[in-house]
Amino acid sequence: MLLHLSTWQEVEAYLQQSQGIILPIGSTEQHGPTGLIGTDAICAEAIARGVGDATQAIVGPTINVGMALHHTAFPGTISLRPSTLIRVVQEYVTCLAKAGFTKFYFINGHGGNIATLKAAFSETYAHLEDLQIANAQRVQCQVANWFMCGSVYKLAKELYGNQEGSHATPSEVALTQYVYPEAIKQAPLSPEVGTGHRIYGAANFRAHYPDGRMGSNPSLATPEHGKQFYDLAVKELSNDYLEFVNAD
Repeated sequence: MLLHLSTWQEVEAYLQQSQGIILPIGSTEQHGPTGLIGTDAICAEAIARGVGDATQAIVGPTINVGMALHHTAFPGTISLRPSTLIRVVQEYVTCLAKAGFTKFYFINGHGGNIATLKAAFSETYAHLEDLQIANAQRVQCQVANWFMCGSVYKLAKELYGNQEGSHATPSEVALTQYVYPEAIKQAPLSPEVGTGHRIYGAANFRAHYPDGRMGSNPSLATPEHGKQFYDLAVKELSNDYLEFVNAD
């Protein structure tokens, strides 16, 4: 059940059965010479819809732009500042909490969002209590990073070993190839790839990771691998969502 394809009456009826909602969140940022700029949002949205189908949960609109300031030296990247993303999450949750939702399950596709999301949850709890919104004390938010699922991590290591890397990875590129086979990209990749450098500002990031990859070899990706990653992530996160939504 997709929120944007539902009517308010359908949402009202859903809330009589469940107060849980899945919110996909990703990023709009460079992913190397062969990775789509929308990779993180594409992956989060596809998996969120799969989890929604498996659990009969409502799925909200994807937050496509996240915290990716360190990628902004590459053309096409769009980023929110952490303070802006915190406010966006707070506004999303506040509106939905007023309607009666209390369990907010964010399926995340971008590592750079994690710290900001956790801060946003703390800000949101305080904000709801300040507003004295009904059920404010029952509101719970959780972030689930699909790429950190145990089954996904294990498969990535089996398929790619140390060529998985940590950005523009073959696992995430494979998943986008499965979702959008018509948008598979080909480009020459240098055998030299940056790895092990700390992340600071955007110019510093591009200096250390000149083609946008971080220790990865996305040429290993295939749509068939992507289907495997999708199935594993949907299964694991479906179980996790049900535990979350049914817990006190």
